[in-house]
Amino acid sequence: MIRRILPDFDIGHIEFTQSQRTSQPGIDTRGVRFDVYAKSDNRKIFDCEVQTSDKKDLPRRTRAYHIANGIEILTKDTLKRSGSYNEMPDVFVIFICTFDPFHSGRHKYTFYNTCYEDNSIRLDDGGVTVFLNAKGTTDDVSPELKAFLDFIMGKSSDDPFIMELDELLRDAKKDARYWRDFMLLLTREDELRAEVRAEAREEARAETEIAVAEARNEEKAKAEIAVVEARNEEKAKAEVAVVEARNEEREKTTRLFIDRLINKGISYNEAIEMLGLL
Repeated sequence: MIRRILPDFDIGHIEFTQSQRTSQPGIDTRGVRFDVYAKSDNRKIFDCEVQTSDKKDLPRRTRAYHIANGIEILTKDTLKRSGSYNEMPDVFVIFICTFDPFHSGRHKYTFYNTCYEDNSIRLDDGGVTVFLNAKGTTDDVSPELKAFLDFIMGKSSDDPFIMELDELLRDAKKDARYWRDFMLLLTREDELRAEVRAEAREEARAETEIAVAEARNEEKAKAEIAVVEARNEEKAKAEVAVVEARNEEREKTTRLFIDRLINKGISYNEAIEMLGLL
């Protein structure tokens, strides 16, 4: 699939893939989740993300994914302490969208860092961002990539690769319970986290305002605010526990799917790649 998306690049041999990989530098920092994370034998990293709703934040989200990949490279022994920055692998962040993020009708938008004063000068920092639009209307991609994008929108194809994807999808749908859990984890985890954080912030703000408003003197107000802050700390711990439990359940569900596909004769790497892109 990556070769269809990036036909002009030497992809090499994909030697490592992982789905639902999370990068979070610290406990109190926001992390990112890689839907499909892959490496090739010629020092290239591919981060493929599926996006089904337009939240108007994709351009800035790409920066977060490039930063996360950079942290992975520097902290996970990809770049040795004494190594040159020229040894850093190229990073391709790919968003597969069911909508047009730039409203220009193209199926594919590829971005590099270029000079503002002279856009013929490319920074060549190894970072590439690609947006795929499954609803494109222009003739700007190969028939193979167009078949995949059509498949994303529910259209059938006689392309062998797409037929294989379709068969895997049909097999997965036969088990309704695990399919439902898998899709829920895939499409709703970020939304749920955002909702939990927003609700917690709103509740904390309301409780603090009420405590201050009802305080009859300065000492009473300080005591009530301290109680609210303590509750907020306990609530934050509870939220972390909820997120960890969801992550554990997500990993368990993903492992069950991988085992099912392997039992059907699909290799481990193929199973990871197929499930990550559905």
